[in-house]
Amino acid sequence: MQARREERSIGELFSELTQEISDLFHQEVTLAKTEVTQKAKSVGKDVGFMAAGGVVALVGFMAIVAAAIAALASVLPLWLSALIVGVIVAIVGYVFVQRGMSALKTTNLAPEQTIDTLKEDAEWMHEQTQAQ
Repeated sequence: MQARREERSIGELFSELTQEISDLFHQEVTLAKTEVTQKAKSVGKDVGFMAAGGVVALVGFMAIVAAAIAALASVLPLWLSALIVGVIVAIVGYVFVQRGMSALKTTNLAPEQTIDTLKEDAEWMHEQTQAQ
């Protein structure tokens, strides 16, 4: 193979290098698509579970809120009981939303494997052009 490589012209070598770079680029694009798709599916599934759990919890929570308002209404006026319970529920809801948002912000959706292989490919291409 080495003897054959030495017999080829510069044009043939650059043609081969161009084809290899093109193939490599297509492989990297395919890898990036696959990696992003996998991460998106994972995040989508997690968000789906959060939404389903949230709906179920909401129904149960509404019953608890109604019971709390009814219990406070035996001591305070109904409107004041509803106001107190509503403010408490709103504060708890705000805390949950903030926690969920901070958790989503830490999720890295960047195609890390693709970035690493692109760096390796750049080094390989540099070595190939230096060797020629």
